[in-house]
Amino acid sequence: MYKLLVVVDMQNDFVSGSLGSEDAKAIVGNVVKMIEAWQGEIVCTYDTHYENYLETKEGRMLPVKHCIENTEGWQLCPEVEKALESKEYKVFRKPTFGSEDLAAYLKEGNYDEIHFVGLCTDICVISNVMLTKAALPESEIVVHADCCAGVTTESHENALNAMKMCQVQIEN
Repeated sequence: MYKLLVVVDMQNDFVSGSLGSEDAKAIVGNVVKMIEAWQGEIVCTYDTHYENYLETKEGRMLPVKHCIENTEGWQLCPEVEKALESKEYKVFRKPTFGSEDLAAYLKEGNYDEIHFVGLCTDICVISNVMLTKAALPESEIVVHADCCAGVTTESHENALNAMKMCQVQIEN
């Protein structure tokens, strides 16, 4: 069985920075444990914006500068970065919620199982899960709810329910 772990946007700005939250901070330990225990391939997504972020459509809708490439906020949170030090992993920089490059990569790999953890459940996690579901409709897709956090607790739960309705396995 060919399995993959996708770590979505576990970056400083989403954990403790400009868009951070207590819910995001609370999952870091769980994500670290998942990474440390993972036996197999790992990929990470990095939300990646530039100085002109506020001029983009997303920036006009969410006028908070975040994950500006090569800033401290763009870097992985220290605990996750440390957990990944002993692992090989591939990085996908994405300028929007979902990564088409990640979906194409996964399709080429023909994975049996793809596991997702990270931030934010209701934006980038769900976007990447649904792109993956479209690219690999026969693969088992698993979202680890205790390793994800949303913008709010309610939107986190709504996203989990939406993914469950789309035949994504939700685990705690």
